Amino acid sequence: MGRDCRANNEKDTKQQAYSKIEEIARTLEKMRFDDYIEYLNDTRRMIRTNFIAGLARGFGMAVGFTLLGAVALYFLTRLANKNLPIIGGFIAEIVKIVKQHL
Repeated sequence: MGRDCRANNEKDTKQQAYSKIEEIARTLEKMRFDDYIEYLNDTRRMIRTNFIAGLARGFGMAVGFTLLGAVALYFLTRLANKNLPIIGGFIAEIVKIVKQHL
């Protein structure tokens, strides 16, 4: 009787392990893990993808900083035109320097 119990217990354990392995396999398949491994092994594709991503990131930063600078310069000019005693002269000087370097 002890052998039968032990055999059933081992059978259940094997079945649980097998179902867990199947679950992991399904999860990896859903994640397209094989495509990711293929991507990691294709050096040219990875370099090309990262290069294009870097270009896009750099272009986005350049455009963002340009727009941010233009908005800041616009508001500084408006502040300088209000003729505030201390701040107005300082801002006018900054705007003049920026316009000279453009």
